[in-house]
Amino acid sequence: MDIWTLLSDVVLLLSACLVMGGVFSRLGQSPLVGYLLAGMFLGGPGSFQLVKSEHEIEAIAELGVSLLLFSLGLEFSISRLKKLGPVPLIGGALQVVLTLLAAAGVAHLFGYTAGESTAIGAMVALSSTAVVLRTLMERQELETPYGSNSLGVLLIQDIAVVPLAILISLLAGGDDAGSVIANIGRVLAVASGLIIGLYLLLNVVAYYALSALELARNRELTILLSAVTGLGSAWAAHKAGISPALGAFVAGMFLGSSPYATQVRADISPLRVLLLTLFFGSAGMIADPVWIVQNALMLFIAVAVLLTLKFVIITLIFLCFQNLLQTSLATAVCLSQVGEFAFVLGRIAGDAGVISEATLNLFVSVTIVSLFLSPFLVAKSNRIARRILSLFPKSFTSTTVDSSTKTHHADVLIVGFGPAGQIAGRAAVERNLETAVIDINRSNIRKAVQLGMYGQVGDATQFDVLEHSHVGSVKVVVITLPNVKATIAISDYIRQLAPQAHIIVRSRYQRDSDEILSSGADIVFGDEYEVGQQIGNHLCDWISNYQQKEKPEESQDVNPA
Repeated sequence: MDIWTLLSDVVLLLSACLVMGGVFSRLGQSPLVGYLLAGMFLGGPGSFQLVKSEHEIEAIAELGVSLLLFSLGLEFSISRLKKLGPVPLIGGALQVVLTLLAAAGVAHLFGYTAGESTAIGAMVALSSTAVVLRTLMERQELETPYGSNSLGVLLIQDIAVVPLAILISLLAGGDDAGSVIANIGRVLAVASGLIIGLYLLLNVVAYYALSALELARNRELTILLSAVTGLGSAWAAHKAGISPALGAFVAGMFLGSSPYATQVRADISPLRVLLLTLFFGSAGMIADPVWIVQNALMLFIAVAVLLTLKFVIITLIFLCFQNLLQTSLATAVCLSQVGEFAFVLGRIAGDAGVISEATLNLFVSVTIVSLFLSPFLVAKSNRIARRILSLFPKSFTSTTVDSSTKTHHADVLIVGFGPAGQIAGRAAVERNLETAVIDINRSNIRKAVQLGMYGQVGDATQFDVLEHSHVGSVKVVVITLPNVKATIAISDYIRQLAPQAHIIVRSRYQRDSDEILSSGADIVFGDEYEVGQQIGNHLCDWISNYQQKEKPEESQDVNPA
């Protein structure tokens, strides 16, 4: 094909992605949905077919997937995983495995082969990191229990992309056991050789060579290093007959332990964004808008079944880890969609002949609809959880209360027992004040009991929880939650139940102080103001000490005569 025709198509697709991505971002949606719709209407079956070079663009876009996995490798860190704690991480691993098995089982019941069913299960098992984290961060809900759960599961899902891609590659040998075993042996042998080769190249040869090149003084060299490492490892894996994404991930993981990792991550970002935009645009070309309209009922049934399946599995997993029912439900709502990595795994499965073109078209369409619904579901996750909770009998959803809270009326009530709540709680206990704590996190309640307080597991945004906590008799209420909407609701409820109580609120942002005060709080301590005040005090003390040290030296220079 003429290079200028290809360039014209690339520019046209990127322009459409720019416009559609901007529109959907403005509407509160993920730009990814805009990229997918741009590709759907510009190329492929049932579209305007303005882009003719779809196969060439797909080939270029494959590099975007490799660079995405390369970036994930750079971010991979055992210490980062430990910070999240065991519950979200173990829950994430269980979620991937159980969802894969359940979705594969449902697909098999509908007549798909074992290989196709497994590939479908792998695609469905992953949620949308881009949509979920962006929405939670915008709503300041990432630090909530369901936000923390979602973060842990999404991180495990990102890591699971590589083994799932390997699994799909293994299925390419056929459905019979002999072919699969032979393929496993071949892939393991080739992958082992590639890993050893990349380790020696990046940790021995490249490390000393790059040190000699003085990358710190030559910014363009780090850019070249990023491109050569990310794209070169993908090429090496392709030549070895395994997934290019696997090679790029391994290279990123090895390079991530080098002193150049931070700069490489920054330098590779623009190229990765460009190629990934092309990837999602080309993925949209697989979907047929005419087919989607004609099969809308079947498509929405498939979406509903898959969302419900993931929702039930995730809820049960977190209930088994003793999360509150509302927290488990909210986490499940956040993660029930099919994520953007379904396109990555779907492309690998399609290229390997594991799934048919019709099956790929169906699940690309399912994923597009799922991603379109995701921002609404994530934004309303806690409200949806409460609505579902209201359908259960009260005896089933009643909050677990420490037995000591039933007979004690506290002087101080602390809502939210994170670091700020713990500091306030210790101060109250040291002054022999009866102190009670309400927190949705069981581990925080255990800390409160160990410190001599009375703990109650519950969601303080529910009127009944505050009422059963005897809040009407408390003298002081301290609210330390990071979510401003939850803080305002709690402050309003407490003002109704305990008009005499002095309400102290911690706010993350200074801009929210007026709204919190208007809801009934007596005083608001903003993180930004308090940190700034502490820095200012320290700065003044340091300058004062510095000036005192300088004065003796100046006096010595003065001539007594």
